[in-house]
Amino acid sequence: MKGVGRDVDRAVREAVADVRVPPQTRASEARGEHAQGEPARGEHTHSEVPIPRPVVQRASVRGQILDALRTALMAGELRPGDVYSAPALGERFGVSATPVREAMQQLALEGAVEVVPNRGFRVVERGARELAELAEVRALIEVPVMVRLARSVSVERFAELRPLAEATVRAASSGCRATYAEADRAFHRGVLALSGNEQLVQIAEDLHRRSQWPLVGGVVAELVADAAEHTALVDALIARDVDVVRGLVGRHFAG
Repeated sequence: MKGVGRDVDRAVREAVADVRVPPQTRASEARGEHAQGEPARGEHTHSEVPIPRPVVQRASVRGQILDALRTALMAGELRPGDVYSAPALGERFGVSATPVREAMQQLALEGAVEVVPNRGFRVVERGARELAELAEVRALIEVPVMVRLARSVSVERFAELRPLAEATVRAASSGCRATYAEADRAFHRGVLALSGNEQLVQIAEDLHRRSQWPLVGGVVAELVADAAEHTALVDALIARDVDVVRGLVGRHFAG
């Protein structure tokens, strides 16, 4: 009987050896990989309810701070030439310095502020020449695009722009420069979006932002006159009057 027992043990060991997992398979399992169609250990199957992961809000905080800083710039609360530190601004907004610093870095890329080593960020001072150059570049991009759109886009699509134009009129009447700046960008973005060229829209948006801060002038009468050109432009686009479109957009940027 002892001999029989030894024979059985030997047979079991040989059988186990035959089904031994290859080294590369073991290594794959150690990395969490598994055979096709078979869930790895710890992986959810269709019958299991996945455990929700915590949502990280850091990007959201940075985005909110970025919007707040843009509004402060356009409203003139952050004055050209002044230096602001991330910790001080963080205290003002009730957050740490990190999201403020990240938002300020984005504003630096947009040309609204410049980095001052060991101090913070200085709000840029735009001269008349720089503003004129920005207006010229915007005109070079937007005038021919709007003329082309006047010839090719349906009247119905142009009619959809009217609420955006009317929103600029209301924003101008409020006298809030920051509110008007946002409505102004939304209108131009809406018109250019009809081209279907996302790169063009993005570049034009960046140039528009650069030309908006820090805002100069911006009294109610000027804002209302600027907004009136938006509604007139919509009327001209719906009428497919190319000459009027070209003249309106050209004067819009010259102003």
